[in-house]
Amino acid sequence: MKKPCYIGGKWVQSAEHVPLFSPYSGEEIALISSADEGMVDLAITAAQAASPIMRKMPAYRRATILENLSLLLNERMEEAARIIALEAGKPIKTARGEIIRTIQTYKFAAEEAKRIHGETIPMDAAIGGEGRLAYTVREPLGVIGAITPFNFPFNLVAHKVGPALAAGNTIVLKPASQTPLSALFLAEIAEQAGVPPGALNVVTGSGAVVGDRLVRDPRVKAITFTGSPAVGIDIRNRAGLKRVTLELGSNSAVIVDRDVELDEVIPRCIFGAFAYSGQVCISVQRIYVVRERYDEFVRRFVMETGKLRGGDSLDEEADYSAMIHPAETKRALSWIQEAVEQGAKVACGGELEGRILQPTVMTDVPADAKVSCQEVFGPVVLIHPIDSVEQGIAFVNDSRYGLQAGVYTNHLATAMQAAEDLQVGGVLINDIPTFRVDHMPYGGVKESGMGREGVKYAVEELSEMKLVVMKR
Repeated sequence: MKKPCYIGGKWVQSAEHVPLFSPYSGEEIALISSADEGMVDLAITAAQAASPIMRKMPAYRRATILENLSLLLNERMEEAARIIALEAGKPIKTARGEIIRTIQTYKFAAEEAKRIHGETIPMDAAIGGEGRLAYTVREPLGVIGAITPFNFPFNLVAHKVGPALAAGNTIVLKPASQTPLSALFLAEIAEQAGVPPGALNVVTGSGAVVGDRLVRDPRVKAITFTGSPAVGIDIRNRAGLKRVTLELGSNSAVIVDRDVELDEVIPRCIFGAFAYSGQVCISVQRIYVVRERYDEFVRRFVMETGKLRGGDSLDEEADYSAMIHPAETKRALSWIQEAVEQGAKVACGGELEGRILQPTVMTDVPADAKVSCQEVFGPVVLIHPIDSVEQGIAFVNDSRYGLQAGVYTNHLATAMQAAEDLQVGGVLINDIPTFRVDHMPYGGVKESGMGREGVKYAVEELSEMKLVVMKR
């Protein structure tokens, strides 16, 4: 089945199409339009033409459209979840959870559309400011270019589309090449929800063509990107004066203090490490356990990991399935092998069953091994002993990344010290770094990115403050 792009409120086929394969079965599931520069130009032109409509649209109407979108998605939840399971290889029960979050994200966007406001400035606080009234307003930027990843093909798209429309912008969306069906499904229900033609455009194709044109075209006023640090840094270097929001990589860590209850900690860490085969930006990749609890932690962690079930992503019983692409599976396996050659031990997993990489727990991993210092983005977690929480903090900070980190402790002073000393965008006390709800500010430091998502904060990123001063 040939899938078109969605441009200016119309479905447009490209001259060329590329096959889309299921991560689990390897079977072809669709033929996807591969847009050329002309189609990208057409989408940007359509978005620019719709900009005055969105800019002048009252906040309550933008809110109604976004609310309609969330209601339509709720009605078709099972259909949407099956799309994720099929094209992304995400277990169906996990996919349903993503759709529930996506519905919430659009609801938050609908609410935030009605809360965009400025403030008054006390001009007479400065000499010469007497007799003046000043206030600020927030205005839309115009055309937004959004480039999204495969791992949350509905919800991470919602974190870009929702705030952009809430703020009165138009958007050209380039979804990940492996997960275009989710974005095209969104375009279908957005049209039904009342999104004006051209306000949302979905252009499928390669990053080298679609993404590059969005970054270069001066009509695109902002780029919001989620993906690898290498691509994000390149976008930032080429974007000029465009507004840029980057959600990049991580190798998120958890610190476990000596006095915590492992019955709660271990299941959460297993979820954080192996949910969607570790293909989550804030997946638990490193666990640092105070030495007195280390042996018990590893033993129980391995035992509980062994209870997870793999299988077809459409199987209701599957906890994990195949990674997004065989090349990614091969890369993860090579990193595991490299660490073993450097002296690391595999406590469980590390092998393929069909196309599925088993959940892998490793110990004694050198800090300079790729599985430790880079982002695995696969079902691999490392467990290290530490002498103290302070030492754990130093290990967490010894990273080029800084997205989120978790600390389990029953000591308030320790928790406060960790919150102050950890060099990350978000600190989770008594929880894993994989925790996220969709209205909280979300983003990192160092090579984990710049700017913040979370609907309210993304609206600020995708709008401009204007000052108005009136002399009486």
